[in-house]
Amino acid sequence: MPDNAAYHGNTRGILLVVLYMAVAITPLILASVYGYPYGHVLYDLGRSFALLGFMIIVLQVFLAARIKWIEQPYGFDILIRFHRNMGIFALLLILAHPFLLAAGSGRWALVLGPAVSPVVWLGRITLAVLIASVLLSVYQRSLGLKYEPWRLVHDILSPLIIVGAFVHSFMIGADLNLALMQGIWIASAIAAVSVFVYHRLIRPRILRKHAYRVTEVVPEAPGVWTVKLAPAAGEPLFDYLPGQFQFITFFRNRGLPEEEHHWTISSSPAGRDYVSSTIKALGDFTSTMGQTRVGDRAAVHGGFGRFSYVLYPKERDLVFIAGGIGITPLMSMIRHMQDTRDTRQVLLLYANKDQSGIVFSRELSEIEAGGHPSLRVVHVLGSPGPGWKGETGFVDEEKILRLCGDDLDGKIFYVCGPSGLIDAVLDALTGLGVEDYRIRIEIFSFLD
Repeated sequence: MPDNAAYHGNTRGILLVVLYMAVAITPLILASVYGYPYGHVLYDLGRSFALLGFMIIVLQVFLAARIKWIEQPYGFDILIRFHRNMGIFALLLILAHPFLLAAGSGRWALVLGPAVSPVVWLGRITLAVLIASVLLSVYQRSLGLKYEPWRLVHDILSPLIIVGAFVHSFMIGADLNLALMQGIWIASAIAAVSVFVYHRLIRPRILRKHAYRVTEVVPEAPGVWTVKLAPAAGEPLFDYLPGQFQFITFFRNRGLPEEEHHWTISSSPAGRDYVSSTIKALGDFTSTMGQTRVGDRAAVHGGFGRFSYVLYPKERDLVFIAGGIGITPLMSMIRHMQDTRDTRQVLLLYANKDQSGIVFSRELSEIEAGGHPSLRVVHVLGSPGPGWKGETGFVDEEKILRLCGDDLDGKIFYVCGPSGLIDAVLDALTGLGVEDYRIRIEIFSFLD
């Protein structure tokens, strides 16, 4: 990764934001210049909301499609949260659309009356489907809806929304009388549907055709396994950065579930024989990891994310703070530093409930003794067993300040772990005056 990678990532990120805004508002500009104003501000505002809302819905597909040149400047976790927020914004725009039209024209039957044209009914149904899709996405966890069923419903509703919104607006929208606008509408709908079909139907089949093979399953701690995956003979391992994550769909048969999940990569990209993820049993699916066998196949898609020290090569004094299985992206970085003989300074504060939860304990000790990187490991246990002489309790302000040597200037903090640990560490770092730009966090869930 070249030294100016972060700069180029920021530049591309800015350009993509500009492109996003340009695509979203171009129909508004064309409608205002060449369109047919109704003459009432509320009515015209309602039309504008519909134009903007449709374009945002189209762009939603691109945000969620794991297109790497779009994802790389931001990280997938940031991008998917933006996707969710823009979905809410699009809903508000389109929800306001019929009420503004009715208020501007006085024709409240558009909103309330049953005796309307089929194309208006199509708009109402599409709006209802959009409301359902957004509410299920926002409240998925609160409703107790598991990821796979939610995703299936989301994948069914999304194309229905695009097609319904396209047909409704194309058939009834006054601004769509313009040939240029019709061309934009048709091209946008085709592009969105094409990207959706590739993302959800074509790419999974390509990945399955080129499935990786499980070469080793290593028990690391109670309920924790490292699964090593190698590409088929003659095929290259995909490129990734230390600290990134991958999407994996295991094909294990034997009655075991076949679901796609994302896991952080724990291996070093300096090794090209295999890629590994270290997985903890945290639910119904992950509890089956111990039943994974050598020879099982898996579709692998990576790497994603920007939680990686190599994007910031000038930073030499790092503090890694991990909780439980949150060690995985940090371990990938530490292993990469060892492989590349990096001499930068790293302090690892590793929090666990007790000794049995410590993952990679022996390897961390060996790397610490090796000097590449200049690593210092401090374990912090919440409920240590008898004879424990290390740190106890939580990673708080006092520990951070004391273990960092009372001088936090110039230190960069990488934080990964359960949400409770992340919140507590962020509060502690903020209380110690550490600026936001010196804190980098990795959040495992996309829907929090």
